[in-house]
Amino acid sequence: MAQQAADGTEVPLLPSSAAGRRDRFAFVCATLASMTTMIHSYNLTLMSGAQLFIREDVGLTDAQIEVLAGSMNVFMLVSILGAGWVADRLGRRCVLVLANVFLMAGALAMSMGGSYAALMAARFVTGIGAGFGRVVAPVYNTEISPASTRGVLSSLQNIFINVGTLLSYVSNYAFSGLPVHIGWRLMYGIGVVPPVFVAAAVFFMPESPRWLAMRGRHADARAVLLRTSDTPADADLRLSEIKQDVAHQPEQQGGSHGGGGGGGVWKELVFRPSASVRRVLVCVIGLEFFVPASGVEAILLYSPLVFKAAGMASKGAALGATVAIGVVKMCFILVGVLLTDRVGRRPLLLVSTAGVAVTTASLALMLSVGTRAAPAAAPAMCLASVLAVVATFSVGYALVVNTYSAEILPTRLRAQGLSMGVAVNRLASGLVTMTFISLADAITMPGCFFLFAGLTVAAFVFVYTRLPETKGRSLEDMDELFDK
Repeated sequence: MAQQAADGTEVPLLPSSAAGRRDRFAFVCATLASMTTMIHSYNLTLMSGAQLFIREDVGLTDAQIEVLAGSMNVFMLVSILGAGWVADRLGRRCVLVLANVFLMAGALAMSMGGSYAALMAARFVTGIGAGFGRVVAPVYNTEISPASTRGVLSSLQNIFINVGTLLSYVSNYAFSGLPVHIGWRLMYGIGVVPPVFVAAAVFFMPESPRWLAMRGRHADARAVLLRTSDTPADADLRLSEIKQDVAHQPEQQGGSHGGGGGGGVWKELVFRPSASVRRVLVCVIGLEFFVPASGVEAILLYSPLVFKAAGMASKGAALGATVAIGVVKMCFILVGVLLTDRVGRRPLLLVSTAGVAVTTASLALMLSVGTRAAPAAAPAMCLASVLAVVATFSVGYALVVNTYSAEILPTRLRAQGLSMGVAVNRLASGLVTMTFISLADAITMPGCFFLFAGLTVAAFVFVYTRLPETKGRSLEDMDELFDK
């Protein structure tokens, strides 16, 4: 059997074993890139349980704990806003190595910190690495994946984010029995090792074919595409589409070939966006805002405090319950991965946002009414409600947004456009996590979750009215979709 290539010649279809090797190669590359976000997630959510021990060991106040827990989201903005420019200059692979170097240094500094200032400095270093990873990993995964498996491969980042979350909860629980001044330091200390191996493994990955094409290295780009496409004809077609898209860059970026004209990119994104780019940016920024506005990250970081409000007095029981959160989150992420290329991005987002709105409102009702009506059953009811929120969030909301944001941005704007979206995401997340304790004191914890439920209803309306389906479309075909 044969298939027509881009130039009209007949190219034999690859045997299934060869196609399988290409699928595995793309999977391995996307896995290595995504492992950076696992390390970032581990360091971010480890604070959920570690704060209970840091508070006692270092002698921090509630306000200091609140800032320490949420500050990493704000610190990430430094590297997030520059990640697109650096990734376009140095390449996706180089920035992933830098991300792991910062994550390693931050984990080491955190494990050795003995004061509030030292811990904040460590969070800053970790935040730099986390910001690089959060922007560049989805860009790399999107650009190296064929359209037929892009949803799954792009979702690997979310899987590893949740693996990191689960490992942080297990670490919290496993080291909780050690002396206070040792346990939390070991939690962070073991986070020093994985970045070393991931950074080394990244050197064996190929560079993104789209970045190579942006630099005029078309032969190198084709070599990578041949290893990640179903057939040589598919590789030629993908390269042709990429070259056509990249061909517009010199005039749009002031003659700067290869994606290096950062000023031209920002001009096209912010100052003089076309109608289609404007529609894309509204979708990206809106989605990235609504994810943290759902309040789920506050649950992940402060779940022991939520369980305490429901009457769960034991510190060990609260930390054990967080492990259940991590397991449920991981399971439903995997369900979402299986569905994203089958049912599409938009249906998953609609189901997920509706589910989060309902379950978050139920959690608020349980905390306001259930703790008084059935105090003995309140801890179990609270855990069930939290697990329901996490499950509905993970099956679509947490999974699809990164994939959708990365795939709808044009190649020439992807890295820096995603930087803008992730910056909004982290700023909103920082606002939520750095004010949750104070907000709960002001309007009560149930009031916080009613507020989050209302914002998620707004997210459902946004998805329903603004987001088209992208399943099965090539990256170079997105302009046509958003021109409609």
